[in-house]
Order: sequence, then C-alpha cells, then structure tokens
Amino acid sequence: MRLALLPVLLLALALALSATARAQPAAGPVLMVFGDSLSAEYGLPQGSGWVALMERRLKSEYPGWRVVNASISGETTLGGRNRIDAELARHRPQAVVIALGGNDGLRGVSLESTRANLEYMVAASRKVNARPLLVGVRLPPNYGRTFSEKFRLVFVEAARNTKTPLVPFILERFAEKRDFFQPDGIHPTVAAQPLMLDTLWPEIGNVLKAR
Repeated sequence: MRLALLPVLLLALALALSATARAQPAAGPVLMVFGDSLSAEYGLPQGSGWVALMERRLKSEYPGWRVVNASISGETTLGGRNRIDAELARHRPQAVVIALGGNDGLRGVSLESTRANLEYMVAASRKVNARPLLVGVRLPPNYGRTFSEKFRLVFVEAARNTKTPLVPFILERFAEKRDFFQPDGIHPTVAAQPLMLDTLWPEIGNVLKAR
C-alpha cells in the first residue's frame, strides 16, 4: 500500500514545488553602470560611492530595479568596448550608464577612437534592448583649452550621432572646488558623491521611466 502511494506523493510534492516557484517574484530590471574609477569607488570606503548611493535611492523611488556596477578603475573606452558584450550577456540589463572616456583624455587617446568606442557601446546596449545613457567628463585646465574643448565635444557628438541622452559633465557641481577632490586632484571625495548622483539623477530617472 505504501509503495502504491509513493507516485502520488511524489506528484503532489512536484506540484507544490512548481506552485512555490511560480509564486516567487521575478528578478527586477537591471541598471548596469559601466565606468571607470569615478564609478568604481576609487580611494573611497566601500558603499560610499555614487553608484551605491544611487542603488539606495532607487529602492525608494524606483522599487524593483537592481544595480550592477561593472566599472573598473583605469578603464578606457577601448577596454569598455572589448568587454561590454560579455557584461551585457552576463547581467542582461534594461538600462546602461556608460561613464567612460576620462582615461582616454588623460592618456591622449585619439578623439576619433574615443568617440567610435562610445558609439559602439551605445549600439551594443541597444542591440540587447538596453537603454543607454552617456556620461561625459572634462579634462583639467593644464591640458590646454583647444584640446579640452575638442575632448568635451566627443561626448556631445557621440550622443548626437546615436540619439542618446547625455549628462555632459559628471563633476559639474564641484569641479572648481578643490576640497571635493582627493589628494591626486582627480578623484572625488566621499563628500562629492551625493553631488555626482544629483547631477546624474534627472537623466537616470528619464531612462528608467522610458520602460
């Protein structure tokens, strides 16, 4: 009798597990940040960078969204171009913040290459139905006014060519305030991180609401 009941019990258990699995909430949409040291908490305590602050703000204003920080300190647009397809496949984001280019400018990478790499990353994101947002940076004054202006326009042109929203300058709110930078004069302090998020937030909201 007990052996005869075994198949029935196994079937009941399988149905119960199936119902439980269906009851589990689906994983929420993913916002992937794809940047360099400005997004990777360089020189900061863990959890104090603008990406971590954004994740906490999303929980209250856009519940359900998850944040993946795929940023690497020292990353260039070429490095980003070489790895973005794998990161997109791994995380399957619905939105991507592309915050690369600063290291290109500091290293004197060709402006045409930087722009082409940014446009490639935008196209790669759209290919998997992820909505991109470009984030620009500016060079320090000692790089010269002419080159700095051409570098600034790289982001403007990449955004225009790909019809992608752009935050022109992630450090806009404190670029002239030395106290908001670490001793290297390049990387923002903990106190600067909320200002960076506030600069990005309106466009991030627009990207998330475009679902």
